[in-house]
Amino acid sequence: MVLLSPSICGIRRLLSICEVYAEKHGLKYNPIKSELLVFRGKNKNPSYVPPVTLSGSLLRRVTKFKYLGHIVTEDLKDDLDMERERRALAVRGNMVARRFAGCPVPVKITLFKAYCQTFYTSSLWANHTQKADNTLSIQYNNAFRAMLRLPPYCSASGMFADAQTDDYFAIMRKKVASLVHRVRGSTNSILKVFADILDGPALDRFIKLHVLHAT
Repeated sequence: MVLLSPSICGIRRLLSICEVYAEKHGLKYNPIKSELLVFRGKNKNPSYVPPVTLSGSLLRRVTKFKYLGHIVTEDLKDDLDMERERRALAVRGNMVARRFAGCPVPVKITLFKAYCQTFYTSSLWANHTQKADNTLSIQYNNAFRAMLRLPPYCSASGMFADAQTDDYFAIMRKKVASLVHRVRGSTNSILKVFADILDGPALDRFIKLHVLHAT
């Protein structure tokens, strides 16, 4: 469960509503497992944040937390989440390459697509460094080379073209395009607001992926 508010006063009010609801329905929140994260604006870092309590206990302030498997940080950067996915890709890639080393190439390619093209929550990555992007793409390329036992320095674009398999940037373009399409087609009033923001982070990344990487 996540509560969002533009102010400490608002988050306190939301927590109060939750406490009243919990008391009426015989529930109890665990303040030890609850955390407070304050998002920082551009060039803004509050020197003092008033205390926030839940069930009489002070909430611990953190700089990051994992929500539904996605790492959210106070500066809204995606480098840590991309590193999480890189590590997971390394584990999956090595496991598949080792266990199915004796399979025919078409089978290996099918397994690679199933296990190594997930990139969980990658369509949400909108604020990250070039280094994080390059590191993940290199891990993806190396996983494919290991699966097909290709030379370490063979052409990445060539090996994916020969195998008729999407490279890293093609996957990113498809995932972001899918997100933009679903948001714009949603009847949810909140999502429609985001869909109409032409200079928002989602559409900005969509344009960069389809224009900059395609040229």
